[in-house]
Parts: sequence; C-alpha cells; structure tokens
Amino acid sequence: MNIGFISYLFAFIAYTALTGLLITSWRGRSLGRLLILASSFSALWAGVSALSALTLITFPGILQLLELGRDTFWCLFLLKSVQSNSSQKIDGLISITPINLFSTFLAIASVITVLIPLLATLTANSSLISRDATLGIWVAFNIIALLLLEQLFRNSTKEQRWAIKHLCIGIGCIFAYDFFMFADALLFKQLNLALWNARGIVNGLMVPLIAISVARNPKWSLDIYVSRNVVFQSITLMGAGIYLLVMASAGYYIRFYGGSWGSTLQIAFLSGTGALLLIILFSGTIRAKVRVFLSKHFFNYKYDYREEWLRFTQTLADTDDEVPVRVVRAMSALVNSTGGSLWIKRDTGQYEFNCNLNMPDPILRITPKDDPLCNFLEKDQWLIDLDEYKRNPDLYSGFISPSWLTVIPNAWLVVPLLFKAKIFGFIIISRSQSQQSINWEDRDLLKMAGQQAASHLAQHLSEKALTQARQFEAFNRLSAYVVHDLKNILAQQSLIVSNSEKHKHKPEFVDDVIETVRNSVKRMTNLMEQMKSGMRGHSSQQIDLNSLLSEVSAAYATRKPIPKLNPIQEKMFVHADKEQLATVFGHIIQNAQDATPDDGHVIIGASLVASEALIEISDDGCGMDPEFIKKRLFHPFDSTKGLTGMGIGVYESREYIRSLNGEINVKSTPGEGSVFCITLPAIESIE
Repeated sequence: MNIGFISYLFAFIAYTALTGLLITSWRGRSLGRLLILASSFSALWAGVSALSALTLITFPGILQLLELGRDTFWCLFLLKSVQSNSSQKIDGLISITPINLFSTFLAIASVITVLIPLLATLTANSSLISRDATLGIWVAFNIIALLLLEQLFRNSTKEQRWAIKHLCIGIGCIFAYDFFMFADALLFKQLNLALWNARGIVNGLMVPLIAISVARNPKWSLDIYVSRNVVFQSITLMGAGIYLLVMASAGYYIRFYGGSWGSTLQIAFLSGTGALLLIILFSGTIRAKVRVFLSKHFFNYKYDYREEWLRFTQTLADTDDEVPVRVVRAMSALVNSTGGSLWIKRDTGQYEFNCNLNMPDPILRITPKDDPLCNFLEKDQWLIDLDEYKRNPDLYSGFISPSWLTVIPNAWLVVPLLFKAKIFGFIIISRSQSQQSINWEDRDLLKMAGQQAASHLAQHLSEKALTQARQFEAFNRLSAYVVHDLKNILAQQSLIVSNSEKHKHKPEFVDDVIETVRNSVKRMTNLMEQMKSGMRGHSSQQIDLNSLLSEVSAAYATRKPIPKLNPIQEKMFVHADKEQLATVFGHIIQNAQDATPDDGHVIIGASLVASEALIEISDDGCGMDPEFIKKRLFHPFDSTKGLTGMGIGVYESREYIRSLNGEINVKSTPGEGSVFCITLPAIESIE
C-alpha cells in the first residue's frame, strides 16, 4: 500500500469538497474569490502529489508550481483579510505596501522554486541553485502565513473571532506543520519521508475546521483594521525570532568548528548575543526609531490619532504633577521628546516663563513687549522648527531668533498655544533623540494639541484666580464685619464725649464711662484676634438666653426709647457664641431705636415654642414696605443711614442665625412699626 498516495488522495477529496462548498456559498466578495482559488489550488496540489506518489507524474516543476500557487493564494487571502491598504511613496514613484512587498517576495520565490529548477532540468545542469535556497523559500512562506494569521486573529473583534477562529486554527496547523517539515529538511539536508507522507492527512484533517468558518461567515467580509501597536509588536517579535535563529546558527557553527574551545565559545557567544537582544528590546531610542520607520513606510498617516489623543488626554488628566508640567510632558511626548519649557502671556502683553521639564531655566524669564519671537507668534501663529530656520530662514519671513532663545541648549520646536484664536502662550520643546525632523502631519498634530493644552491651561489659571478671589472675598468680608463693629464702638465713644461736659461731675456717669470703655476695650481686643485668625467669634457654648437678653437690653438702655424686656416665664438655653449672638440682638435693638421716636416703644419678648426659642423685638417706628424687606433689607452693603451706615448688620445677623440652624423673619407695616422674629434651636441645660 502506498501511504503517500492514500494521504494526498484524502487531502484531494477533502479540498475538492471544500471548493464545492465555497462555490455554492460565495456571494461575490473578493475574499470569497481568493478563498476559492486557495482551496482549488490546494485540491490540485493534493491530486498531483497523490499521482506523484505513484510515480505517474515525475516532472518536478508541476508540483513546485502548484505548491507555490497554493501558498500564494492562502497568503493573499490572509493579507486581504487583514486589509492593510496603507502606502508610502518614495521619490514619488514607488509605493511600498504589504501587497507590493509580498509581490516582490513572490517574484523571487517563483524564480528560485520554479523557473531556475525548470531551466536546470531542461539544460541538465543541477548546479544552477542549491536545494537549501528552495527549502528556505518554503520556510519563509510558512513564516509569512503564520504572521498574517496572527495579525488577522489579534485585530478581529470578539464577534469576528467567533466566525474565523476555526479557519485560523486550520490554516495555522497546515502552515505550522509545513514550517516544521521544511525546517527539518533544511537542518538535516534531506526531506523526511514520513513527514512528507503524513502531510496530506494533516491537510485533509484541517478542512472541516475551514468549512465551519465558511458556514459561519459565507460572505467573507471581515473588514479588520490593523493598529500600529500590533504591527510594531509583531515586527519586534518576528525580528527577535529571526535574530535568535541567526545567532543559534552562528553558535552551532562556532561549536562545530571551534575544536576544544567550541562549547565554551558557543556559551559565551549566545550569552553575549542574548544580552544584546535584551538591550535592543528595552532601548527606548531604538524602539522609537522602529516606530518612526513603520509609520513612514507602512501607513498612510504617521500617527494613530485615536491612540495619540487618548495618550495625550490621559497625560493631561494625570495627577502626579502640576497642570503646566503635565501640559509640557504631553506636548513633548507627541514628537518623542522628553522635555520642554512653558511660557504664558501676561495681561501686559509680555510672556512669562512658567515651568520646565528636563530643560534648564532660561536666562530671560519675562520677554519684552517687542520680542521678535512673540511678535512673530502673534502675527502668524506658526510652529517654528529652529533647525529648519537655521537651514532656510526665508521660510519664516519676518522672524529673527532672539538671543535668549538661541542660548537655550537643545531647543528644537516652538509651539504656539492658541486659545479663542489668540496666542495664550508657547512651549519650547527640547530635541528628540529618535526623531530628527518633523513634517506637515507633526505640525498639524502639535497645533491641534496646542489648542487643547491652551484650553486646559486657561481653565487651570481661571480656577487658580477664582480660588484667590474667594480668599480675598473672605478677607474683605471679615474686614467689613470688623469695620462695622468698630463703627458701633466708635458710636459709643462719641456718645461719651458728647455727654462728658454735661455729666462729668456725676459719679454715676463716671462709673458708666468706665464700664463702657472696659467693654469697648474688650470688644476691640476680640476684633484684633479675629483679624489674626481670620475667623469671627469663639467656640460655641451653652447660653442662658434669659440672662443674655437682660444684659443686651441693659447695654442699650442709655438710648431712647429705652428697650423694655418682658418677663420670661421659663428658662431657655441655646448653643451659640455668646458675643456674636449678643451682637445680633444688639444690632436689631439699635436699628429699632433708630427707627422709633424717643417717645416710642421697643419691646423684647421671648418664649419657648415646641423645641425652639422664639425671640421677638418689636417697635412702633416708621416701619418698612414689603418691597424694601424683599430686595434691600438683607442685601449686604445696602443702607438707608447714608454715610453712617455700612449695610451689613442685618445681613451678618441673618447669616449667623442661619449658621445655628435658626432663622430671622420680619413683619412690618409702614408708619406702624416692625417685628423681628428670631428662632433658634433650644437645648436642655447641662446642669
């Protein structure tokens, strides 16, 4: 029994059935056409191989031609599935694409595997080409097919993988087996007959897997996109594999021809080459140069804009550094640079140095208004390549490099930051170790990123200015309160002075003056402490509301109309700062006295309603209309007292009462008087 014939006959039957299935399920797509051709050539190849096993066909050129066609159409099918349609023209004549590269390889393979052996047969000259070269071509074919399979599966989506995974497994097993067989033949200088005979069975067994994918995806419209990262990783992996293969071969020959030193030299050589491979793989400069090469020659665009923009925004959103430093890092990373310096425009029109990254501080930190660099950026908004400017200054008409810029070491690019169509600042990017020049695509990317960075910087500076404004606002608010308290103290002192001539001989008046001065000194001391600490009041404590109202009404009894405190039937306690709460009551009583004639009445009452203390201060003065209460009474810096009023007393009083979870309500009628109702949460006495 001829094992080879049975094996390849099995493969012929399987591929013939697969071809029929493909023809019946084809929907006119180009991928389906390539798959039909690949299956058809596989069937022809298997049939001719079966006949060759019976020595019915002895002419080797036919088998070589069918082998070449089979591998070619499978690779074209995989290459079309990956759909890498990028190209890069060299000198405007030649386009380098994966299809063109494969076509070049195919031409070389045709010459080596078919044309030269055919000429050798016709001329009876077998020395035209070595057998190793032919085996090397078949090994290369298998490597290309496996690499394309890896690209196809890696770049497909989860839904697409469901449809193509059996195809990838089937074709992968076929070419992996061929790789092993031809590599074995290349190593041992002869083809293993057992591997050759089993090859047909292996190919036939993979047909059902391909048929499953055909049933899952009859249209064969994969539309798979290849990312640059995957290409870079695949090229790196393939390069490392080729490097290791070459080094292993070199090590083998060193050991074979090294005599007694062979083993030692082999170990030393492999260790050194392994270390060199690790250095190359982990070298940022080499990896960056490989990326630039791949971008230039295998893609329409130099950048994968989706990934570049994600990386750019991720760097801007990082929290490790200040926002300006993150902006410099993100912008410089776009051109494989590691440093730069940021300048931001001031309100005066000058540009001020803000921060730098891996660059020395500039000699000049604030540019003059007539700086040529700033004037050029304001006028043209161009990105400046300093190397290009040195080679051809005419490209930057009207620009003269300032002296402070020329002395910055490794200064390479000046990128304007545009915000609302105006220059917000600029970044000086240091020279890249891996990228020596930029093109139009780099310029567009940098200008677009510069606008995003300028918006980010403007937001950061606005937030910073807002924080400072809030700090000043808090300080000004505190100052207004302090001035208001000083005004009240000054009013007390003025009253003493105005009455001193009339009552200075009365002991009661002298005692009252001493008490008033003592109280003023205490209040002014508290104001000084508030100015130092930036906060009003002291820590809250339990306060006897009855005693506090008695003290406040007694303090304002020197003015007319004298406030009258109605008897309080029950004890009430609240939790507050005693001095601030006394100031609130005192301010409302004082306003009531100011609005009421000397023969009028100011009445203070307090009661406990549910769990709240209710304090009412009423008068029969001029009163207020609803419009005034709604729009002006509690509005800060709005006063009806002219130059003597600050307009913050009632506002401050309400804000403090609200901070205690209380409220101030007002009832008033013009010409009849007003009632201020203050509610505070009551507490039980600790005693």
